[in-house]
Amino acid sequence: MRSLSSLSFRCWLVCLLVASPFAVVWAEPAAPSLKSILLEQLRGTHDQEEWFVPVKIAIEGLTPEQAAWKDETENHSIAQLVNHLIFWNQQQLAKFKGEKPAPFNGDNKETFFGTDKTSWETSVKQIDEVLKAWEKAIEEADEAKLAKWYSTIAKISTHNAYHTGQIIYIRKMRRNWDPEKGVKA
Repeated sequence: MRSLSSLSFRCWLVCLLVASPFAVVWAEPAAPSLKSILLEQLRGTHDQEEWFVPVKIAIEGLTPEQAAWKDETENHSIAQLVNHLIFWNQQQLAKFKGEKPAPFNGDNKETFFGTDKTSWETSVKQIDEVLKAWEKAIEEADEAKLAKWYSTIAKISTHNAYHTGQIIYIRKMRRNWDPEKGVKA
């Protein structure tokens, strides 16, 4: 006859093995890190569509003429909005990396400049490149640096989302927005 302790051990082992897969399901998810939160926000305004359309999708397929269109008011064109985003993302990224940012006289109006056919294609590439560079810089940064910069980085994502909304609004007004890309109403 088997001993009671051997049988108890085997029952315990079987219960442990049966319950193990459920333990994974019941385990609390790991708390997100500051890095993961900042990356999620930035990617959501760059090229990963989640709650709203990111800038890469918002400008996709625009002709230089569509990007340059401006109404008769002081409103900005899509090209001007994209160049404004490029400017401020580059400025802040240079500072984040400890580099000297491009000269700036303090007049924000000058960051909204237009484009021609060749420069629109360049602007489309530049907005993608600077946002990829931001993502890489955040991935490589340590938590101490992110703790100093988190507010600025979060505001950069908000700023990007704000102007992307303007871009989509202009495209909808001009009837060159594909609702299948998001923002149907």
